[in-house]
Amino acid sequence: MQSTMAKTLFDTLSNKLTWTTLACGLLAGPVLSQNFPITEQQRATANQVAQSGVALSELSPNAPQSYTVKSGDTLWDISGLFLKNAWRWPELWGMNLSDIKNPHLIYPGQTLFLDTSNGRARLSMRPGSGLPTVRVSPRTRIENLAANALPTLRSDLIQAFLTQPLIVDEQGLNAAARIVAAKEDRVLLTRGDRAYARSADGSQLQDDPSKKQKAFRIFRDATPLIDPVSGEVLGFEAQYVGKALLARSEGKQDSMGADGKSVTEIVPATIDIIDAKKEMRVGDRLLPEPPLELQSYVPHAPAAGVEARVVSIYGDAVANAAKGQVVSINRGSRDGMELGHVLVIMTDGARLVDPTDAARPMIKLPDERNGLLMVFRTFDRVSYGLVLDMASSVKVGDRLVNPN
Repeated sequence: MQSTMAKTLFDTLSNKLTWTTLACGLLAGPVLSQNFPITEQQRATANQVAQSGVALSELSPNAPQSYTVKSGDTLWDISGLFLKNAWRWPELWGMNLSDIKNPHLIYPGQTLFLDTSNGRARLSMRPGSGLPTVRVSPRTRIENLAANALPTLRSDLIQAFLTQPLIVDEQGLNAAARIVAAKEDRVLLTRGDRAYARSADGSQLQDDPSKKQKAFRIFRDATPLIDPVSGEVLGFEAQYVGKALLARSEGKQDSMGADGKSVTEIVPATIDIIDAKKEMRVGDRLLPEPPLELQSYVPHAPAAGVEARVVSIYGDAVANAAKGQVVSINRGSRDGMELGHVLVIMTDGARLVDPTDAARPMIKLPDERNGLLMVFRTFDRVSYGLVLDMASSVKVGDRLVNPN
């Protein structure tokens, strides 16, 4: 197998800054086969860029001649060092992974060298204008990619959102099981405590026939997410407070009443608290823990036009979002939102009186580009996005559009 490291900036980065780490997402695990959709137009664009290199005008004004990868870097950070539009590099080469069966990884300590000879930009792992061809002998290698390989984004910013918070519809909220009592009449519950819960129809808190112990998320304070344009409730954002395992199913039992007659009594399920983000109490709700899924984050522009709005900014008493914060938007999977979609954040232009016109009409200044957001989790009608880049603070109601 021969790998030519002189293709292009995009080609070399795609081999070295492999999107295998993206397929692993933020959940450390084995490499899975990748099958990202590729349109004919995307393939043609990738082939053209691979042969011709990158125009110098596409480089970041402060692109370094060389850069040594360090611990804490992300693939997004490094692409942003070299390119004006960091999201375009993974978009172009994320679709071409089918041609790279065994891509390399980039690790701290490796150095990337920028070559701008012949009026085009390329990247090499070695200095000098001549970019070498490297022959690689076939071999079997097993590696833990999570050990050193760079992630796409800082995992600590969105790790919690892979399982929390919860977005539920009104029907799901009303039907959710609830904690009804605590052992020894405790008011507050935490890790290691035992509690009792029941569901509306008596069927949710039942043992799994496969004998696998069921896990439940515990939440409270479901806040409605309201579309800033239509005023419609898109769902309820529930505050995650902990996790519990089902120790004993809910049910009923017959017993003798005080009057000597037989009565049927409700017996709530027994749950054990195994994780506590906050102290829990009677009335808190439970939903089944969903299966853990491997997430893929390949930044790319939506195929169709997007017109979305910021619905909320996650966090207690937070009015404006900054870089690295999470926001919810009023578009979800049913609207075509996908993991990795990159959207441009637009700041609403101010409305003011024209002081130069005697009639003093109201005018609205044009909306201005404020930054970038990447979708990393989708629900039916709502998605969560990470603010990657911004000029000024992001607020509820800000527009989101396709970067194309």
